Amino acid sequence: MSGPAATGLLSEGAGALRTAGGRILALLPDRAILRGMTRHPRRDLLAGVTVAVVALPLALAFGISSGLGAEAGLITAIVAGLLAAFLGGSNLQVSGPTGAMTVVLIPIVAAHGTAAVLVVGLLAGAILVGLAVARAGRVMRYVPLPVIEGFTLGIAVIIALQQVPGALGVPAIPGHTVIQTALEAIVAWLAAPELLPPLLAAGVAGSMLLAARIRPGIPISLAAVAVATAAVAVLALPVATIGSIPAGLPLPSLPTLDGVDPGELVLPAIAVAALAALESLLCASVADAMRIGERHDPDRELFGQGIANLVVPFFGGVPATAAIARTAVNVRSGARTRLAAIVHALVLLAVVLVAAGLVGRIPIAALAGVLIATAIMMIRVSSFTAIARATRGDGVVIVLTTIATIALDLVVAVILGLVVAGAFALREVAASARVDEIPIDPTDHADEEGALLDRRIVAYRLDGPLFFGAAHTFLLELSEVSDVRVVVLRLSRIATLDATGASLLAETIGGLERRGVTVLLSGIRADHEPIFRGLGVYDRLAAEHHVFPTTPEAIAYARRIVAGEVAAR
Repeated sequence: MSGPAATGLLSEGAGALRTAGGRILALLPDRAILRGMTRHPRRDLLAGVTVAVVALPLALAFGISSGLGAEAGLITAIVAGLLAAFLGGSNLQVSGPTGAMTVVLIPIVAAHGTAAVLVVGLLAGAILVGLAVARAGRVMRYVPLPVIEGFTLGIAVIIALQQVPGALGVPAIPGHTVIQTALEAIVAWLAAPELLPPLLAAGVAGSMLLAARIRPGIPISLAAVAVATAAVAVLALPVATIGSIPAGLPLPSLPTLDGVDPGELVLPAIAVAALAALESLLCASVADAMRIGERHDPDRELFGQGIANLVVPFFGGVPATAAIARTAVNVRSGARTRLAAIVHALVLLAVVLVAAGLVGRIPIAALAGVLIATAIMMIRVSSFTAIARATRGDGVVIVLTTIATIALDLVVAVILGLVVAGAFALREVAASARVDEIPIDPTDHADEEGALLDRRIVAYRLDGPLFFGAAHTFLLELSEVSDVRVVVLRLSRIATLDATGASLLAETIGGLERRGVTVLLSGIRADHEPIFRGLGVYDRLAAEHHVFPTTPEAIAYARRIVAGEVAAR
């Protein structure tokens, strides 16, 4: 290719790059975001430290569960937590390794090895950045509230169940569902009960819940954990603690693959990117709901998560996403801006460098108490009952999403909730479609239309959507019209029209005409005309002079047909 064609392609390519570059620049933090981080430094500092204390054991545990080791989880919490907080679209969100992501990563490690996870993270990060540039984050606006509330409630239950082994001081059995793990932990504890771990967990959780009711603005979790840690250390109580953690961060290096075809990692990368986008945007919506006046930027959030996942693999970290548990702790601890999440990452970095020994003494049961209290505070009974009672569809969706989140996969739960919510919405929209014989409105051509039946003319007004979900029932009445010479169809009030609706309307018109009934159309909307033209309905009727801009004109013409002044075609 050469000459003008090549020049045109190069020009188009340069224009696309400029557009993408402009979008990326628009997604970077602006001055308002930077200034906002200085408004509540004390609250954000305390919240960040509290979240770091909670995030530390989770990061270590999720790193081990993913198959890349505790260090990988801690690196992810630091690097991704810092980048996603600074570049993301939520003021309150905390990112890092999560249990949901671990579920997706385990099969990748089993099939391709640990190095493949790093490459998958890179590919997923690129996909997320692409989604942000394409403004795909705004799709989350269409997720119904019952799905979000059901997902949140299910996550809260999962968080609480995950803490049962730690709260009871018994080891969790890997590879089981959270329900099985919790039940087996209870059985193991009953066989050899130890009172100290549950007392520590109950003390921390109880103090947090009491403080939340009396003084909700005070982040009591850090003090509660500190007291529990001091008590265990001073009294030399026999209880499990975090133990040693890796020290220092590795130098960045380029991830490599050993004998693995990169093409085999495309689908896993898409799955990781989809989970990261879904969990992050849902988490951002949950965070908004927990703090009055908050509103996240979904495209900027995808961009922040994408950059975080692009950088983390160079340090050996696992793919990251927003973490609902840590975000909830952040909000409940008094966070106001993204400075809290940044502080959380910096504190974790400081821990790795200088304070690994001290943090290793924190009792696991105390941290379990923090998360149990957080899960309880995430459950808003009044909101759940209000949505469940709103409509039958809302009730089914919120209950189904909650159960599916607990019993199945998080992504499956949201998809299932969306499908069921869409089915109920479709049914409601289809039920709103009507075919009304007119006159029914005395102010709407009543004088002219009142004598139509005597002249063997009948007029119908089509109201509502005419689409695949409603068209069959919608047009059934029309197909049964008999003993008339002319049918006038008033189409100006059709709200929605698709190819299925237009095609079925064309079939109905054809059926009437085969029975000798003349069909006249009036009030076709300009945006619906191309659909009728595409199916050959408009052009044929227009050629026969059976399409009119207004109903009175169509009625006048119908009278001329009945009177024999014009021939019915």
